Amino acid sequence: MSSSEPNADNFLAENAKINNQSLPPAPPPSEPPAQNNNSSSVLEAGIKLSTSLTPQPSPPETSDPSHEEHQYLNLIRSILTQGEYRPDRTGTGTLSLFNPPTLRFTLSKPDPSPNNPTSHINILPLLTTKRVFTRAVIAELLWFIKGSTNAKDLSSQGVHIWDGNGSRSFLDNLGPPQSLREEGDLGPVYGFQWRHFGAEYKDCHADYTGQGVDQIKEIIYKLRHTPYDRRILLSAWNVAALGEMALPPCHLLAQFYVSYPDALRGKEAWRAWKEQQEHQSTSSGTTNGTHRTRGRLSCTLYQRSADTGLGVPFNIASYALLTHMLAYACDLVPGTFNMVLGDAHVYVDHIDALKGQIERAPREFPELRINRDDAGRQNVDGWKLEDFEVVGYKPHAGVKMKMSV
Repeated sequence: MSSSEPNADNFLAENAKINNQSLPPAPPPSEPPAQNNNSSSVLEAGIKLSTSLTPQPSPPETSDPSHEEHQYLNLIRSILTQGEYRPDRTGTGTLSLFNPPTLRFTLSKPDPSPNNPTSHINILPLLTTKRVFTRAVIAELLWFIKGSTNAKDLSSQGVHIWDGNGSRSFLDNLGPPQSLREEGDLGPVYGFQWRHFGAEYKDCHADYTGQGVDQIKEIIYKLRHTPYDRRILLSAWNVAALGEMALPPCHLLAQFYVSYPDALRGKEAWRAWKEQQEHQSTSSGTTNGTHRTRGRLSCTLYQRSADTGLGVPFNIASYALLTHMLAYACDLVPGTFNMVLGDAHVYVDHIDALKGQIERAPREFPELRINRDDAGRQNVDGWKLEDFEVVGYKPHAGVKMKMSV
């Protein structure tokens, strides 16, 4: 960022002048990608990273205009130029847009190997214009799936993203019932709603086996047995329990959808239905649900509140990873992850950092490998950090931003 550009203190005044004006993306400067000369290295503890044996000469870095990460960078640009200044719960202040365009990310591509014509390569949309804390993404997701609500279960793994909301001072400021709980007890947050929706919450140590609705188990059953169901939903928004939570859910509703590449579409589907009506035949396959190809699993997430600088990159990776896990467990091919945002905001103390990040050129998203031998066995419990291998993740350097609590 040049010295002539405004800093965060001046940017709010500028924002008032240029509000409702669009700013076209600026071409990023050339920057050689980071190289890693190790034949085997660790991206983060417990996560494997495959790298090249020898360094390769690289041309000046340019930005592929079709790269899906540009959706995120353009969202940041829109918020910085058009966002409405709004005070917020944390006292920091934000620039905010409501319901920006949906973000869409591809989760797999065909395997180019002639030996695997029906196979695919998993893609994990880890943003590359800054390093995403991948180990924390995986650890938190497995913590959700486990049904845990104890922040100390994460901090003991070196993941401190929930420490602020589980601190003694934060819980005390909320008053009862949160202030009556031990430090780290977050109440019936995400994991509890995913695995025990509707159960009575006692504390983070109680055994809730068999209590409430296990939404993850129901989703897996429907993906395997009723894939056309329009009710394959995962909800964390339990209105009756919001007052017990340390923090109401931000990413609150996900819907899963199985599609089939060989399904009849458009006029072909209508003609087959018409023929079926006339001949009382099911041979067309429009109603019997038989397909020669594996289903493609996609997910659409609705997030009511989106910290676009810190939270959104994390949330993209988390729900993409959840979709990969469910696809693996149900013998499906990962399709797309779509993200619908309500209040999409940038905290004012993130402005300068993000202005630097949007100047960077996106790099190729990494491949995800799942190192297990139980594909299609409908199991997402008991997974470990080392079950995931992230291949070819070469992001730009990290971007420091303070988390508002």
